[in-house]
Amino acid sequence: MKSITTTAAMLASASLLAGCGGGGDGDTEPMFATFNLSVSDAPVNGARAVLVCFNEVELTGNGLGSQSFTIGDDDEAVAANDSCRDAEGNVIPNTRGIDLLLLDGAKSEALITGAQFEAGNYGQLRLEIAEGSYVEQEDGSRAPLRVPSNELKLGSVTLSAGGTFNYTLEFDLRKAMVNPPGQDGYLLKPTGLRLVNNSEVGHLTGSVAEGLLINNNCTVAPADALMPVATVYLYEGADRPLAELSDNGGDNTYQPYASTNVYFDGVSEYSFSLGFIDAGVYTAALSCDVQDDPEVADEVMFLQAQNTEITASSTPVEADFSE
Repeated sequence: MKSITTTAAMLASASLLAGCGGGGDGDTEPMFATFNLSVSDAPVNGARAVLVCFNEVELTGNGLGSQSFTIGDDDEAVAANDSCRDAEGNVIPNTRGIDLLLLDGAKSEALITGAQFEAGNYGQLRLEIAEGSYVEQEDGSRAPLRVPSNELKLGSVTLSAGGTFNYTLEFDLRKAMVNPPGQDGYLLKPTGLRLVNNSEVGHLTGSVAEGLLINNNCTVAPADALMPVATVYLYEGADRPLAELSDNGGDNTYQPYASTNVYFDGVSEYSFSLGFIDAGVYTAALSCDVQDDPEVADEVMFLQAQNTEITASSTPVEADFSE
């Protein structure tokens, strides 16, 4: 396994050799690119924390063999922390634990900063997940969070020589996290995870009128600020009919691109946010049904829908649901 420092040195040497062997003035394009990776999340019901323990990042499918970077091998690029612990309470080395529930909407946390990867088109990004991941449930107890084969396999990444590229892994836990009957703890699946180039995405925020919630017998002004009162689903394309919209486990015509909860701020506002959305036109739909099992087709009734256009920008687009 190569560390960040070792890999960067190898790539720099390769660039120098290419310059020496050229027939011109020795100037060559850089052979590597700078890669930054962050993680973000959309909230999920029934949890106070969702800690994922990251161990390694790997890019594959470039004809050069896999390039792997282990957390903590270079603290300036991939710093470890002490959040991930084994059954005896010992810190698991070369891990970084990130609580996804702290990263809703456009919030994110850096996992890799300034890593040097060989330039090219990579078919897959893989994340190795260590033991120590857990879900803190509403009663304060912790249940283990497992990942099949301890590995998350994601989409392609293109890195041009000499460039700096910022990617974000968006965890839509309403799709990705399940609690299988008869099994110990939770399972985190790649379903609902989106790997996006930050230069190609935007964000969505909005509010819901309290009168709309009251008129539809929805929950209003809960004492617990972590209790969702409604849900907003996002579907690719405009003018999607309410009757043809599916929940996360359903099989209707249009499947959700993403979904999030609506929360009360304790005073007067009911708001929601979705981050790292591919630029394009979408239908945003509101429901007061907050339970959505990603393994089951739940009965979800939609109250309203509206078209919204997401632009590639750090400034969120507004989408408000009024009476």
